[in-house]
Amino acid sequence: MKISRRGFLGAAGASTLGGAITLIGLPKTAKAASVPEIKTVETTESTTICPYCGVGCGLIVSTREGKVINIEGDPDHPINEGSLCSKGMALFQVAVNERRLQKVKYRAPGSSEWEEKSWDWTLSEIAKRVKKTRDATFLKKEDDKIVNRTNGIACMGGASLDNEECYLLSKFARSVGITYLEHQARI
Repeated sequence: MKISRRGFLGAAGASTLGGAITLIGLPKTAKAASVPEIKTVETTESTTICPYCGVGCGLIVSTREGKVINIEGDPDHPINEGSLCSKGMALFQVAVNERRLQKVKYRAPGSSEWEEKSWDWTLSEIAKRVKKTRDATFLKKEDDKIVNRTNGIACMGGASLDNEECYLLSKFARSVGITYLEHQARI
C-alpha cells in the first residue's frame, strides 16, 4: 500500500488525538442544569417576509400561545439564505415591545390629549375622510378629456405585502381614482 506524506501526517494526528482523549477521558460529571433550555421548543413556526425594504428576505417566526417567541432568517429562502441585515435582526424588538401601542389612540384637532377609540369608530372615520377628500379633489375632465381621478390622495404599498395583497391594494386605489400609486420597493 502506498501512502503519501500528507496522508501519513493526517492519520498520525488523528491517532494521537484519539489516544489523548482515551487517556484523559471525557468529563462524566456534566450537569443537565447547566445546559440552557432552547427557547423555540414547542413553538409553531411560520415563514414570512421582512417588512423593511424591497429585497424580500425570508423570516421564520416562532410563536407560542399567540405570542412571538423568536424571529430568525430562513435558511431555505433563496434571497437571504438565512442571513439578515441589522433591521431584520431587530424585528423581534418591534414585535415584542412593551411600548408598542395595542389600542387606537386619537387626538382631536386642537386637543393636547390622546383618547382611546374603538376599531369600529376608527375604520368608519377613515372611510368618511377618504370619501370627503375624494369628493373634494375629484377631477372628471381635464383639457376636454375624461380622466376620473383624485389628486388629493396617494397610496403607498409595503414590501411585506405579497403579490395578491399588492394586486388588491392597487385595484382598490384605482377604483377610488388614485393615480399617485407607489410601492416601497421603488423608493
